[in-house]
Amino acid sequence: MDWQALLTPEAFISLVTLTFMEIVLGIDNIIFISIVAGKLPEEKQARVRTIGLGLALLFRVGLLLGITWIIGLTQPLFSIVKYHVTARDLILFAGGLFLIAKSTTEIHAKIEGHDEHASMTGKAVSALSIVIQIILLDMIFSIDSILTAVGLAKEVAIMIIAVIISILIMILAAGAISNFVNKNPTIKILALAFLILIGFMLVLEGLPDQLAIHVPKGYIYFAIFFSLAVEMLNMRMRKRLLRFTALRDTTSAAHAENEK
Repeated sequence: MDWQALLTPEAFISLVTLTFMEIVLGIDNIIFISIVAGKLPEEKQARVRTIGLGLALLFRVGLLLGITWIIGLTQPLFSIVKYHVTARDLILFAGGLFLIAKSTTEIHAKIEGHDEHASMTGKAVSALSIVIQIILLDMIFSIDSILTAVGLAKEVAIMIIAVIISILIMILAAGAISNFVNKNPTIKILALAFLILIGFMLVLEGLPDQLAIHVPKGYIYFAIFFSLAVEMLNMRMRKRLLRFTALRDTTSAAHAENEK
């Protein structure tokens, strides 16, 4: 490895770009971890989030160290008629279906109040089951992330440094994101809806090359941030309406008391 190549301006630009990209691509991972970890008692949530992101770090560094194996995932495994299927296709397709199914189940549970019912009846969610779900999604998101990273940087060391920096930033931000998502039901539903969208995108990308539809991730993340901005405005409007209603009720009560 040429360490001098890591000290050039080009290497620095690649590192910054790749780190930013890893953080953006990791947002859906943080959201998923936050939602599933939110089923645990509050004192266990931070530890499970850290474990989940730590596993993501191990997966991604391990995949980068086995870069030859990663590139091999894009080689055809078998063919169906004239369509070539690769290991990457199978992983992304299965991961997309899992994400769609899990997010749909979570939305259904939220709407039907199953989470609240389980909390009232004392049915605890196993931390092990949560960690297993996180591992499955970490594997999917890691492979997708690393395959993207390979096209942006030439030096494996730069990729590893970018992954480490991005995961550390996500670990620091995970608590705030988790609290925000779990304390705002509408944000949680919105996040789950976008996880379904991301799962659908993975399914499309997991189709054989001749059938695959590549949806630029920029479109997906722009839609996420735009919808989030609109929901933030809605939340602010609802808070102002609640304050106005409370003030009106207080004024009406005081006026009625004075008339007595």
